[in-house]
Amino acid sequence: MTNDIVAIVRQYEKGVVFRLGKVQSVREPGLRFMFPLVDRMQKVSMRTVTMPIASQQVITRDNVSIALAAVAYYRCVDAALSLVAIEDVRQAIDQIAQTTVRNVIGRTTLDHVLSETEQLNERIKEILDATTEKWGVLVEMVELKDIELPESLKRAMAREAEAEREKRAKIIAAEGEALSVAKLAEAADVIAAHPIALQLRNLQVLSEISVEHNSTIVFPAQFLDSVRAIGGFVRSEVGAG
Repeated sequence: MTNDIVAIVRQYEKGVVFRLGKVQSVREPGLRFMFPLVDRMQKVSMRTVTMPIASQQVITRDNVSIALAAVAYYRCVDAALSLVAIEDVRQAIDQIAQTTVRNVIGRTTLDHVLSETEQLNERIKEILDATTEKWGVLVEMVELKDIELPESLKRAMAREAEAEREKRAKIIAAEGEALSVAKLAEAADVIAAHPIALQLRNLQVLSEISVEHNSTIVFPAQFLDSVRAIGGFVRSEVGAG
């Protein structure tokens, strides 16, 4: 606090002038003059303040002990009120922020903490803002960070994730088998309706095998009959045409 006749208020500040101990005015940035001896000015920064919230142990609603830290961003919106209403606004916000984080997380399950962090951030911000409003301070943002889980819980979650991946893999494999069986059933219906298709498929397989030139192919008598049957079928189709 200064009682100089002339004071310079920086762009990011406001100067609260106390005249004989009573708030007389709030001075904007620039060169400001005061009455000597009776006026005293105290400057208040209007910039956004980044305040870390220390890590603390919290027990969630489903009885899981976790450690988490947070960070809060706030700024002064009423310079005079922030000086008159409370002695140390930063310490007050730090204490109320720790208590609020502990209370909000304590009423929440672990799954909700991990999956709905943004919603919890907004809830904590609303509670803090309602409290600090009467101190002339606006809480702009609160972010939870550094959520530490017990080692036993980490291992359990890893096993659960692995089991979930195995389940999805088995479901995909089963779906593939079902699709394959359905296609085979369709192929069997076609072959049943057109017996010649089976013989054509056999010839195709033999053609694929013979590409390597390292296989000995034995033609059973029944297969030769099938080949003759195919030849007869082709000749009959040509004659009919």
